[in-house]
Amino acid sequence: MTGSRSMRAVRLVRAGGSVAPRVVEVPAPAAPAGTQVLVRVAASSINGTDLGLLRGGRLFRALSGGRVAPGFDLAGEVVACGPAVTGFTTGDRVMALIGHAGGGMAELVLLPQHRLARAPRTIDLPQAAGIPLAGLTALQALHGRAALSARSAPRVLVVGAAGGIGAYAVQLARLAGAHVTAVADAARADFVRDLGASVVVDRRRDDVLAGGGPWDVVLDAPGALRFPAVRPALTGDGVLVSTRPLSPDTLRGLRPGSGPRATAVATRRSPVDLAHLAHLVDTARLRVPLDRVVALEDVASGFEHTGSGQLRGKVVVSLAARP
Repeated sequence: MTGSRSMRAVRLVRAGGSVAPRVVEVPAPAAPAGTQVLVRVAASSINGTDLGLLRGGRLFRALSGGRVAPGFDLAGEVVACGPAVTGFTTGDRVMALIGHAGGGMAELVLLPQHRLARAPRTIDLPQAAGIPLAGLTALQALHGRAALSARSAPRVLVVGAAGGIGAYAVQLARLAGAHVTAVADAARADFVRDLGASVVVDRRRDDVLAGGGPWDVVLDAPGALRFPAVRPALTGDGVLVSTRPLSPDTLRGLRPGSGPRATAVATRRSPVDLAHLAHLVDTARLRVPLDRVVALEDVASGFEHTGSGQLRGKVVVSLAARP
């Protein structure tokens, strides 16, 4: 079914006393069964989750037993379907959010059909690979946790606006009619303005929370803010949405009832949400904020750039076929 007994994939390996992403040969997946779909991967993107695995080092290996691999989203083409698959067929262009085990940076990936959605028609597959994890996180943070669509003329602050999640959040908030303040350094101010930010706060020079509020929604993409510091900058029913779980101190400090609150977004698979993002792309209302595409052999440089603090959107790893 796979045409070979092995395939190229990225794994974290020890090299020179540190952990690094490397291309290795691993067994190819078996033929799909039941509702499984076999996807030939065109590309997978690098996310904060991947950097977390890399920086986890020894603790990561101890906890995961090597079962977690880089790559938590992908785009590619269906090459085979299990007998119970109803939503897809061979040749379909798809994108997917992968589960906690990762493994999307591989030539072939076996997934249950409920993790897949059709990729946008108007962009290529490497671009589509930049959508699932970052796009879903931004969408579910704003329209799920913050109920942005139910707010009238909302004011939104996006912290980490030039990264993958933030770059989607700026666009999605603007599409919802929000006045968007973006936090980024001066070198990337034009980038976030072009995405739809009305005001840019220089994270290196200015107090992020000092002016421009109060905000109805503060989306903290890096997960670096503490609720006590943010609370005075929120409206009466404002909300801080973090991409990291709330600390016990924050949870203890939240008072029941009305008033500003804090919450965290846990990105979930949703073919409906992915299809919505694809529709926004195909109707030219949302663009994939693509920083660069790196070849599989250059995956280490892609990780390095993703963690450099100079991102302008997403870094995608191409899994183009061997020549």
